[in-house]
Amino acid sequence: MNREPLVSVIVAVYNQERFIGRCLRSLLHQTLSSEKYEIIVIDDASTDRTSYALELFHDAIRPVANARNLGLAASVNRGIDVARGSYIVRVDSDDYVNANFLHMLSIFLEMNGYVDAVACDYLLVDDGENVIERVDCSERPIACGIMFRKEQLIDIGLYDESFRCHEDRDLRIRFDKKYRVYRLELPLYRYRRHDSNITNNAEAMRQHEANLIRKHGLDLAASNGMS
Repeated sequence: MNREPLVSVIVAVYNQERFIGRCLRSLLHQTLSSEKYEIIVIDDASTDRTSYALELFHDAIRPVANARNLGLAASVNRGIDVARGSYIVRVDSDDYVNANFLHMLSIFLEMNGYVDAVACDYLLVDDGENVIERVDCSERPIACGIMFRKEQLIDIGLYDESFRCHEDRDLRIRFDKKYRVYRLELPLYRYRRHDSNITNNAEAMRQHEANLIRKHGLDLAASNGMS
C-alpha cells in the first residue's frame, strides 16, 4: 500500500544546470526514510541544459514543467498545489543540505504539536563549497530551510505571485501575523553565495522592496529584512 509522504520538498529551478545535480543528490541521500518524503522540482521554462540534468533524476523526483517563465513565487505555489506531504520545505536549486536536514526538521514538528514551523541555521558557502560562515537563521532568515505545516501556508494564501523577488519576506510577514517560526540551532542548510544569486540584482531588489513597503508599510518591511 502506497502511503502519502510526510514531507514535500519544493525545488523551483531556472537555468541552474551547474548546481541542480548537487542540490538533488543531497536531497536523495537523506537519513529520513525515502517513502516519507517527495521531491517536487518545478522547471520554470529554463533555457539552458537544466531539463537534461533533471532527466538524470527522473525516477526519483516529481517533475513539473512550466510552459513559460512564471517566476519563483508562482513556481513554488505550483509545487505546493501538487504536494502530498503534510509538511512543506523549500530548497533553492543552487543550494544543498545536510543528510539529516529532513529528519531533524520533521521530527521537531512531529514531536512538538504546538510548533507552527521550524527553521534551521545554515552555512554560507562559496562556489567551491568552502564555508564562509555559520549563520543564525533567526538573525538573518532566508527563504529556504524552513519547514511549514502545509495547511498553514494555504491558510495565509501561499506566495504572492506579484513578487519576483522578496516573495519570502512577504510570506513571512503574513505568516508571522498568525503563526510562529521556531529555530533549530543546527546548521543543516548550505546557502550558496555566487554572482548569479537573484539577490545580487540590485535594481530588481529595490523595485520589489518598494512593493513590499507599499503592501505592508515601512515598519513591517524593515523588521522582516532577509538576506
